[in-house]
Amino acid sequence: MTRAVVLGGGLAGVLAATVLAGHADEVVLVEGDRYPSGPRPRRGLPQSHHSHVLVAGGARALDALLPGTVDALLADGAHLRDLPGDALIYSADGWFRRLHTGAHLISCTRGLLDQVVRRRALGGGDVEVWEDTRALGLTGDEVRVTGVSVSRQGSPPETVRADLVVDATGRRSQSPRWLAEIGAADIEEVSVATGLAYATRLYRAPVDLAATIPAIMLHPGTEKGRPARGATLFPVEDGRWIVTLTGTRGGEPPTDEQGYAAFARSLRHPIVADLMAEATPLGVVRPYRDTVNRRRFFERARLPAGFAVVGDAAVAVNPIHSHGMSVAALGALRLREELARHGMGPSLFAGLQSALAEEAERSWRMAVEQDTQRAGQQAGRRAGDRVAERAGQQAGDRVVERAGQQAGDRVVERAGRDGTPRREPNAFEREIRTRLAQAKLSSPRLAAEFFGVQTLISAGTATDRSEIARVLTGRPEPLLTDEEAIGQYPALAAWRRTRLAAATG
Repeated sequence: MTRAVVLGGGLAGVLAATVLAGHADEVVLVEGDRYPSGPRPRRGLPQSHHSHVLVAGGARALDALLPGTVDALLADGAHLRDLPGDALIYSADGWFRRLHTGAHLISCTRGLLDQVVRRRALGGGDVEVWEDTRALGLTGDEVRVTGVSVSRQGSPPETVRADLVVDATGRRSQSPRWLAEIGAADIEEVSVATGLAYATRLYRAPVDLAATIPAIMLHPGTEKGRPARGATLFPVEDGRWIVTLTGTRGGEPPTDEQGYAAFARSLRHPIVADLMAEATPLGVVRPYRDTVNRRRFFERARLPAGFAVVGDAAVAVNPIHSHGMSVAALGALRLREELARHGMGPSLFAGLQSALAEEAERSWRMAVEQDTQRAGQQAGRRAGDRVAERAGQQAGDRVVERAGQQAGDRVVERAGRDGTPRREPNAFEREIRTRLAQAKLSSPRLAAEFFGVQTLISAGTATDRSEIARVLTGRPEPLLTDEEAIGQYPALAAWRRTRLAAATG
């Protein structure tokens, strides 16, 4: 009788347990806290109160694992927004034209998403869930993990035998220490600072705008000598909006009432601040500072058989990039593929961790590239040193160059940040690839950025961004005026006209 034990009851853990239930006789899911009874934040998730979106590739992966989940989310109030067709985006180079691409995001609170997934994944009883249970360490040796030591509801430690132990405990994972305790090799770890902080608040939206508003993204500005600052506003279930303000060192968003509103008002465009002023705040402003990109290279170590690490426990990128949930779903799909190929036998373990790492590789490269560039450019602006500012761009370029050497056109073929599962490109994608090639740009990076969540954020040089915008829109810069950009969304434009008229009348 085979048994798999999954440590961590978040999204990555639940999806891994769902996959394992099809291959092991018994699956135990160990959750350190207790699940909330409704669509509320889970205590064990550090950023549970903040913005979470599921991008197109992650949504497809989730539906492949649990068919009908996306429809269930939408039925429970989640919002689907095309990118950039249903998103008002203000990049460093200007406003984006409304363009329906087939790329999209699903926006809802993390509490709702987790509840819907748990209901569909765990409701059938194929997975035994142990809530309020602490994982204390692994059992076995450097050759084979044989189980895990746990404490259930504060009781004395007990050992649970397992043919496979999966660590899905997130950023706070203790796996490197646990492995060292049983004599396994040290785990190489790399951290890349972002210099970014953010703060989030929920709002009750005005009735006439609650459901019709586009996703709004004000990308961080690049004013010389000033910290980069930006904002996002996404509609979520129950007639609410979730607003996140972001800032680099020296420009962190405040958490007091007046400071939060003033920060939003100081951004390059007042649209988010104006909408906040019309909405009703719900609860306090919640800060988040742990945005460091962290990677533990478990795949480079000689791991004991019977052990694997998934999700943020292995690769955790800056949450602002909105990768985590999609990478978790894609990792679970890859786990399913490996189990279908090898079963629960010894041949599974030789390449399992490398296969899981491959699914997170693109997310890691994209996040590190962008955050390295941002940090270097910010340092240059603070120092008033153009050489230092260019160094950030060059460091990011080196990351891209190495990624290109390793992966070649696979970055384009698998749609980069979108995390699209293996599929043939659609007609729109083929057209863009052709035009990118004709423009002789660094196509893997730019195409990967384009097919992701935040179209063309800081991709390439300013010349590259300007050229790709021209290619995509057929128009020279500037892309759109403020009035033209907002005018693409009739309900938003009508509200803004009414508000401006009231202010001047």
